[in-house]
Amino acid sequence: MTKNNSTEINIGINAEDRQKVAHGLSVFLADSYTLYLMTHNFHWNVTGPQFNSLHNMFMTQYTEQWNALDMIAERIRALGHPAPATYKEFSQLATIKEVEGVPKAKEMIQYLVNANEGVARTARSLFSVVDGVNDQPTADLLTQRLEVHEKTAWMLRSMLED
Repeated sequence: MTKNNSTEINIGINAEDRQKVAHGLSVFLADSYTLYLMTHNFHWNVTGPQFNSLHNMFMTQYTEQWNALDMIAERIRALGHPAPATYKEFSQLATIKEVEGVPKAKEMIQYLVNANEGVARTARSLFSVVDGVNDQPTADLLTQRLEVHEKTAWMLRSMLED
């Protein structure tokens, strides 16, 4: 009789491929967290004639992003890897850069357009990896997040038009 180690992962994706997906998801998590923090920062610090609408919109966006962070981290854990969870790790992994200072409202919107598009690019870049290892749950998560970030970028971009 073979001894079954309950900590061994046998989900049909080998350890090396799970590591590749987990690393990509870690970058995605770092980008997503950076976007979350940027959006929350702008919620707290926005001023000007659009204050109320932007303040409320940013709150809706960062709340949605906060919930998504948990889904991404839990997928990394389901693949058998620790999720990055410190500012140091996020700053090393993220492709999106933090905003220094307090930009004007219109600049905040542009930063958020760029950051949402950046998160979408990071998600899209993982598809070749997850498709190659037959990882449908991760592909599904990425598809859901792409829809959110592309729609958010479109809505924000619309606010920049005259």
